[in-house]
Amino acid sequence: MLQTFVHYSLHFLVPGLIAFVFFRDQWVKAWLILLATMLIDLDHLLADPIFDPNRCSINFHPLHTYWALAVYIVLLFFKKTRIIAIGLIFHLLTDYIDCLWSPVS
Repeated sequence: MLQTFVHYSLHFLVPGLIAFVFFRDQWVKAWLILLATMLIDLDHLLADPIFDPNRCSINFHPLHTYWALAVYIVLLFFKKTRIIAIGLIFHLLTDYIDCLWSPVS
């Protein structure tokens, strides 16, 4: 239960904190953009089963690979995509923390 709380707090609340601290002048808009980056989880629909609580997302789903992470890092260098990149990278970090916490299946 604690793992679930931490996981969803990192996906929903911490992006709000990031938005407030680093994008204070438009923090609500920034928070919504950071939340929208969770759409990368749509790649879970390609898996069978779609949800497995013991499966690590990192390097399993296409948008959760190290190759995708490399693209997200490149996006950091462009002002127009920087906040999206931050959200995507933080999403992968959150999922990686979840992988460390989960039992290996």
